[in-house]
Amino acid sequence: MTILPEGDDIRKAVKWIDEMRHEKPKKPLPELICEAALKFDLPPKDQEFLTRNFCKKE
Repeated sequence: MTILPEGDDIRKAVKWIDEMRHEKPKKPLPELICEAALKFDLPPKDQEFLTRNFCKKE
């Protein structure tokens, strides 16, 4: 079961991070998460969500 975040911006950020990981595989994940937070104007709780869920997969 996958937990999907609420809200368009966080969903767009998840998709963007996934795309960037394929385009730039050597770029550190925390850096991508920070860029996504700025790009999609995410609040700290959404940035924390991204960190928890992407880092858990690795």
